[in-house]
Amino acid sequence: MAGIVARIQSFLKSPQGRKYTQQAKRMASDPRNRAKAQQMLSRFRGKR
Repeated sequence: MAGIVARIQSFLKSPQGRKYTQQAKRMASDPRNRAKAQQMLSRFRGKR
């Protein structure tokens, strides 16, 4: 399991990983995307 975590950490430190991290942050700051994510989480938790 530690190998997986190390690989993920090294990916996030790479240029491509930083690019995807910034893209995810931009998407998360959009109120519409946040609402969609909250809806999806509530569906998975069984609160409809």
